[in-house]
Amino acid sequence: MPHADVTLRHSSDEALAAYAAELAAEIAKTARFYDDAGDFPSEHFDLLRERGALKLTIPKELGGRGLSLYELLLFQERLAQGSASTALSLGWHLMAFAYLSFDLQWPRPAFEKLCRGVVQDGDLVNILITERDAGNLLRGGQASTIARRTAQGYVINGRKAFCSAAPALNQMIVYAWIEEEDRMAEFLVPSSDRVRVIRHWNSLGMRSTGSDDMEFDAVLVPHEARLSDVVKGQPSSFTTGSRVFGLQVAAVYLGIAVSARNFILDFADRQYSASLGGSILEAPQVQQKIGEIELLLASAKTQLYGLAAHWERHDDLKHRLHNEVWATKYTVTSNAVRVVELAMGIAGGHGLSRDLPLERHFRDVLCGLHNPPQNDMVISTLAQSAIQAQRGRREAGYSPRPAESAVPPTPATEISQPARVAEAAVS
Repeated sequence: MPHADVTLRHSSDEALAAYAAELAAEIAKTARFYDDAGDFPSEHFDLLRERGALKLTIPKELGGRGLSLYELLLFQERLAQGSASTALSLGWHLMAFAYLSFDLQWPRPAFEKLCRGVVQDGDLVNILITERDAGNLLRGGQASTIARRTAQGYVINGRKAFCSAAPALNQMIVYAWIEEEDRMAEFLVPSSDRVRVIRHWNSLGMRSTGSDDMEFDAVLVPHEARLSDVVKGQPSSFTTGSRVFGLQVAAVYLGIAVSARNFILDFADRQYSASLGGSILEAPQVQQKIGEIELLLASAKTQLYGLAAHWERHDDLKHRLHNEVWATKYTVTSNAVRVVELAMGIAGGHGLSRDLPLERHFRDVLCGLHNPPQNDMVISTLAQSAIQAQRGRREAGYSPRPAESAVPPTPATEISQPARVAEAAVS
């Protein structure tokens, strides 16, 4: 009898999971087609719009469903099992509204207007925060996208990179530099004939996210389009709350791993081995890999959903879990990569065939290592945090054990009495 999914806590979670699974089944029908072509799946987003998925993280009082962090992760994990590219593209939109609903730093009317655009018109939104030279601007780089204040409003010029869902965006939250004030701010920029999509996305994996460049050519926006200033050292609209809503990205890669696990179990069950007299599921080496897959998935789910539940329960910790969020992203995505690698090992040469979904899962899951925060940055940040904590303890005079019980180091040239006894016994 199949074991229950313990990430589903109650009937509401089960209903949400079923809803996500239905959407996943629909978009899975054409996921391979869009991956092969490298085209943005507009029909997927027509379906998501029609079925209300774009409203999931908008507050209930503004016409949305008001999903919690935990629920957002549940949804993303399951949608990704149909098409990881589509789930990742939608995820940035859902993440934006999750952050803004949690800790709004904009004028309230601007947020409500943006929500109405989604609820009433089906607008698709993304945060454009990366440039080819400066990288992710939240890491401290200076934007080359410039906003110049005029009597009529702000004129924005520049180019953004890796703009997921670029061909379908209706509203963009653009990070731009205000030269006369020497600071960066968030601007709301609608699509127009002065905002152009530059086809640039031709990647190994996540091929149908439509993560093209966006060029802004003297785009005039009103003064009220300036939503919030970005102040160095202070949380911004999308770094607040320990950046926890960014874990929706990890949930997407977990979904890929689950899909790969489900595929390889069915594949191995149907793969006959004459030497075994049955399916290759009976082979010890296959069972070893399946056991490792289950262990990796259980570990990833426990850490991901455990942290989400912990974050939701403790208001006083919500802004203090940065390291835990980064460690969880690292663990979940790394485990997901390993799960797909193990599935490929079971499939053997069949896993390389483009006729099977495993090859696409393998290419897609590798992209998780390149979504921020990247593994090397996570390791460096955790190390620096531990070092700073140690220096703080030392400066405070803290010792991990009583001074009188401390054992002085033994000089390298001195042999202890027990050592001499042992040496004599074998000579």
